[in-house]
Amino acid sequence: MPKFPGLHLILTLFALGALGAAPSRAQNFQTSVPHAILIDAGTNTVLFEKGADDYAKPASTVKILTAELIFQALAEGKLKLDDEFTVSEHAWRTGGAPAGGSAMFLALNSRVRVEDLIRGLVIQSGNDAAITLAEGLAGAEESFVTRMNKRAAELGLVKSRFGNPWGMDGPDQKVTAREMAKLAAHMIKTYPEYYRYFGEKEYTWNKIRQQNRNPLLTMSIGADGLKTGNIDKDSGYGLVGSATQDGRRLIVAVYGAKSAKERAEEARKLLQWGFRNFEEKELFKAGEPIGPAQVYGGTKGSVELTAKEDIKVLLPRGANERLMGKIVYEGPVLAPVEAGATVGRLEVKRGNSVVLEQPLQTVESVEQGSLPRRAFDAIYESAAAAIHQKLSGKK
Repeated sequence: MPKFPGLHLILTLFALGALGAAPSRAQNFQTSVPHAILIDAGTNTVLFEKGADDYAKPASTVKILTAELIFQALAEGKLKLDDEFTVSEHAWRTGGAPAGGSAMFLALNSRVRVEDLIRGLVIQSGNDAAITLAEGLAGAEESFVTRMNKRAAELGLVKSRFGNPWGMDGPDQKVTAREMAKLAAHMIKTYPEYYRYFGEKEYTWNKIRQQNRNPLLTMSIGADGLKTGNIDKDSGYGLVGSATQDGRRLIVAVYGAKSAKERAEEARKLLQWGFRNFEEKELFKAGEPIGPAQVYGGTKGSVELTAKEDIKVLLPRGANERLMGKIVYEGPVLAPVEAGATVGRLEVKRGNSVVLEQPLQTVESVEQGSLPRRAFDAIYESAAAAIHQKLSGKK
């Protein structure tokens, strides 16, 4: 069956209406960092973005993905907190005390509990901890990197690339602020029992007491975790952080700051601005039909789509905002179709910015149609293909 993204990718375009009654002042916010994004974790609404899809050097924020693979192994029972990994010469020499970078100060050939290594990774930002975890789980750092990129793709990090588990710069080490914020949201939602390590303010290992490098934890703004990163002046200073206030969680990612002070201040200002200037609006209830998707070769020509959860969006307080929504899918959808199958997504835009993306599922099943019906659909799709080809100027 032919598929025509240009013809069927956007099926339904509709206005969600003006919400509020006063001009918006929220978009007046500006930040000095070149790459930034602020999202609401509860609704997935993008509250602010600047250069969020441009590449940035992650430095030690790459350790968030390193931790994700460890947390996944723990959650699946493939690893235990009391398991021990051996500190290799590579981990000690490349990431430990001899290297002069951020380190947990692991002793060569020592055996260290996974839980201690996690704390060394996310609190002390130990490069030696990152390499030891990578080697312990995958056998070699290179094998772990392969897993990192595979896992990133599974999580929808389609642009970001990872070259090592601890943050050393290189051509294969690049991320976007948007995707790192997405990774942070996944970590918080999927691994609450392990995410807590990111919020511990200090850790002592080998009689060396080190403070958590995340400056947001000391600012009394409800911050509870994630990572900073910096290699050199060229890489700039980055931070992926999260905070909660009055039951609302925001996630911030900033990259390319010129100093540690600028990084901390800009992240703090973004979070405070987000908490003060937005309110939640409900668009659709869970299970409420949102719009149809066209079905090919079925007993019905379309199927209604809905969302498993309430669809809510954060808007500037008192704003007169007109939102536009569209159902996006690659289609038409081929019958038979199961009820509850994810076949597309809802995109909500405020102005030119996509502020919300929500997966959509089918409300009901659609069985395969009769042979005459399938033949009719085939003729229709062939005609549609010819029209699409003509309009796009293709031969």
